[in-house]
Amino acid sequence: MSLPTARIPEAPGTGAPGATAGAASAAAPSAIPPAPPGPATSSGYGIAPGARKPTQAKGATDSPERAANPATPTAPMGADELATLTARLTKRICAVVLGKEDEVRTAVATFLAGGHLLIEDVPGVGKTTLALALARCLDLRSARIQFTADLLPADVTGVSIYDQAARTFRFHPGPVFTGILIADEINRATPRTQSALLEAMGEGHVSVEGHARPLPDPFMTVGTQNPLDMEGTFPLPEAQRDRFMTRLALGYPDPEAETAMVLARGGADPLTSLTPVASEAGARRARSAVAAIKVAKPVARYAVALAAATRDTSELVLGASPRAALHLVAMGRAGAAMDGRGFVTPDDIASAAPAVLGHRIAPAGRFASSAHERQAAESVLAGIIARTPAPRS
Repeated sequence: MSLPTARIPEAPGTGAPGATAGAASAAAPSAIPPAPPGPATSSGYGIAPGARKPTQAKGATDSPERAANPATPTAPMGADELATLTARLTKRICAVVLGKEDEVRTAVATFLAGGHLLIEDVPGVGKTTLALALARCLDLRSARIQFTADLLPADVTGVSIYDQAARTFRFHPGPVFTGILIADEINRATPRTQSALLEAMGEGHVSVEGHARPLPDPFMTVGTQNPLDMEGTFPLPEAQRDRFMTRLALGYPDPEAETAMVLARGGADPLTSLTPVASEAGARRARSAVAAIKVAKPVARYAVALAAATRDTSELVLGASPRAALHLVAMGRAGAAMDGRGFVTPDDIASAAPAVLGHRIAPAGRFASSAHERQAAESVLAGIIARTPAPRS
């Protein structure tokens, strides 16, 4: 990395061995001298001497080139193995997210399809627990960011800090360099900070100071927000919402599940008892196996027809994008894999449509809250799915 020719003055006591502070100030080299030998320490410019240096996230690199995770050659995962893995994964997560098997299944399918998940619901229903359970069961690292109005993009992506000993800038990765990123209350951050996730969610890397830095593989963002509390929030722009493959609402548990949860907790964190059902490499194999599932042309046309139908009705002022059709097919593949099939059916597409299309459409009219708007959109979408003819086998 080339540095400017202007001299950066050294702090007192940090000069070369045998040199005094006065001698250091008298000499004015045109360039910063090379780093002295020996281990580098973090001091100066934001890091106090002796402070612990932030841990470098897996997949991050100091070099400008993309350093993708090396793929270890492994045998492809078969349909039976994949179905067994997803069944165990769903069952394990349901042990801590009680009474929400359908929602857990949607979250698992979103991960298998390589997408990102948006959970809109009131506080305390298990949004964060679901995301953390998914990470633990797949042996993935997770990081949680509490989005607030004063959060900056660098707080998400990372920042370069000058290393006084090494005489260079070192990149310190932000929390985005993880396996599963939990963006808690994502709509409380400013649009500037929200947009810091666009590149990460869409392309699998972030650009910091002109360098594209790859994210770990697999990577997934789980965003949460409260649909009722709108004070002090910044609604997600359509481009951001379109990056989320699916949206779901957990809702309150039924009395039986809530009673079981109260009796089981006893003050202990249920996540500590979770053990992985697959490794990080196994998660990558599962994603690759899902992506390889074939989709017949009539089924693909059905997915396109559903997305196009949202653009041709007066009940909606905004329809689904072409990316929505891609996500519909991807979720169809994941649903087929979870059922142990190597092909996608129209039912897989129709079942995934509410979660994939619901947050991408905007109903006509004005609504008191985003929750009422969501209910109206779901009603319109249900009608579209019902009247769009599915291909026959």
